[in-house]
Amino acid sequence: MDAFYASIEQRDRPELRGRPVIVGGTSDRGVVCAASYEARPFGVHSAMPTALARRLCPDAVFLRGSMSKYAAESKRIFAIFARYTPVVEGLSLDEAFLDLTGSARLLGLPRAVGERLRTEVRRETGLAVSVGIAPVKMVAKIASDQAKPDGLCEVPAGGVRAFLDPLPVARLWGVGPVAEARLLRAGFATVGDLARAQAAPVERALGGWGLDVARLARGEDLREVAAWRDPVSLSEENTFERDVRERAVLEAAILAHAEAVARRLRRSGLRARTVVLKLKLAGRVRAGPRGFPLLTRRTTLSEASDDGVALDAAARALLRAEPLRGPVRLLGVGVTNLVPAARGQLGLFDAGRGRRERLNRALDALADRYGARAVVRGAAATPTRAGLSLQHKHGEES
Repeated sequence: MDAFYASIEQRDRPELRGRPVIVGGTSDRGVVCAASYEARPFGVHSAMPTALARRLCPDAVFLRGSMSKYAAESKRIFAIFARYTPVVEGLSLDEAFLDLTGSARLLGLPRAVGERLRTEVRRETGLAVSVGIAPVKMVAKIASDQAKPDGLCEVPAGGVRAFLDPLPVARLWGVGPVAEARLLRAGFATVGDLARAQAAPVERALGGWGLDVARLARGEDLREVAAWRDPVSLSEENTFERDVRERAVLEAAILAHAEAVARRLRRSGLRARTVVLKLKLAGRVRAGPRGFPLLTRRTTLSEASDDGVALDAAARALLRAEPLRGPVRLLGVGVTNLVPAARGQLGLFDAGRGRRERLNRALDALADRYGARAVVRGAAATPTRAGLSLQHKHGEES
């Protein structure tokens, strides 16, 4: 989808059409989640700090946005995708892979299918979608970027190398700023340079992983479209509007996050064995978005749990064991080592757990009907967030 959140706001509010619209966190701590195409000539892009976006485009309309509205719109769009193939891999709320292998006889040639899909999305939602078509996933992804805004780009099987070769190496999956700098120092400026390289210089630049990158440069991507992927972790986090020293405030945020993660575990039919606490300290140590010290602490539970009280207790214990060197900018609670929820009978001494499970089921029912904030534990504080997310969150209702 093109500028998904901003496009929805422009569709629903005619007075915003033709104006630069920026959706995300609106405080100085905020992060841009979507920038309309009118805002982009000013240099505004997603993941940029809101404060910088304001300096670049002071006349833009800044909106906090509505996650429930965007998630509901995403469901409508994914329902359209499902008409074309059952093999749909959602990367985020606004992006997906569709596997059309073997569908030409039923649906027609891929380009015609892509154009028909774009037309249906536009007719039914009023939103633009850009489509990339290719024999492999990475190339289709790059092609969809090349097609923006509101276009279609097809790379035929025999044209993959011609399409990839002139692109900068940073366009390859997994090549971030550090890897890009190493490749440039080694003389690999374009994807074609890397595709034609011998193995030894690539390994010297990136180690053994470099050989995988070189295969991608040659268009060799064996990954299939995965319609169903089990989550390996769940998490909730927030950036505070002000740096926080008070442990009571941190513990209140931990409880709110633990309850949210637990609710998503129960909806997903999962329990977690490991609880993770994430803390980003306020004292910047270097420039850039990763310039703040990040602490990650984890603990393993005696038994897997989907209970917010248990997750909260484990995360608070991690906090209390941590001698914080300064105020906290960001806090997150996550879980991993996920297992299917037990369906058997409670043990002889599990009466307390049975009561908690009944309570949790009642709270889930209230949340489903009235919203996640309808009933909360008294000590839980609503955490402020730097911005919205485009991620699919397993177990989260729209």
